[in-house]
Amino acid sequence: MARLSVNINKFATLRNARGGNNPDLSQVAIDCQRFGAEGITVHPRPDERHIRYRDVYDLKPLVRVEDGIEFNIEGNPFENKFVQLVLDVKPAQVTLVPDATDQLTSNHGWDTIKHKRFLEEIISVFKKEHIRTSIFLDPVEEMILHAKETGTERIELYTESYAAAYSINKEKAIQPYILAAKTAYRIGLDLNAGHDLDLHNLSFFASEMPHLKEVSIGHALVCDALYLGLENTIQLYKRCLKR
Repeated sequence: MARLSVNINKFATLRNARGGNNPDLSQVAIDCQRFGAEGITVHPRPDERHIRYRDVYDLKPLVRVEDGIEFNIEGNPFENKFVQLVLDVKPAQVTLVPDATDQLTSNHGWDTIKHKRFLEEIISVFKKEHIRTSIFLDPVEEMILHAKETGTERIELYTESYAAAYSINKEKAIQPYILAAKTAYRIGLDLNAGHDLDLHNLSFFASEMPHLKEVSIGHALVCDALYLGLENTIQLYKRCLKR
């Protein structure tokens, strides 16, 4: 069964809309874990429009590592401030995402050929601090093969194209991801996935994907929680991950 890591960015967006501390991001992280999440994900961006850098430091001691829960920090390692944040906090995992400075949301994976040398260098920095790395990738075999050469331990498949095509032909939509998963397994890379996964498409994805370790879900989960309640929603997502 793949692990569920809850991305709490959207809770921070709601808080920032009015200032103050409502909703309380620390309490959200505590409750997500209490309700069954096996990871907490944050993705600070340079403009701090949702997760602030200070939030990441504050959240670190709240993640129950003694219970096997993991802290995952996503972001673009071209930003020196981001790199220093990761080195200070030392999460279980850092997910490297090639976002532009003003990116609304992640919309593509790394070109592991073009950026291979850079990725090698930054991953070696995190490895020295025993921080597991994951590279955000499109389901393209060539990019996965070159990702192996960067020294990363995991890849995270960008699942927007699967989600967009799911209602049209889910069997066709999943095929590139199955092939990507098999390629990753063959060359010794563990597999995560995320982006636009929700209660409609997650169960099929999880049942068809071999060797899936973790999904990171934020926007859809938070939207569902508005109607269904946070505890119920987390349990529903975990049920989708059962094979």
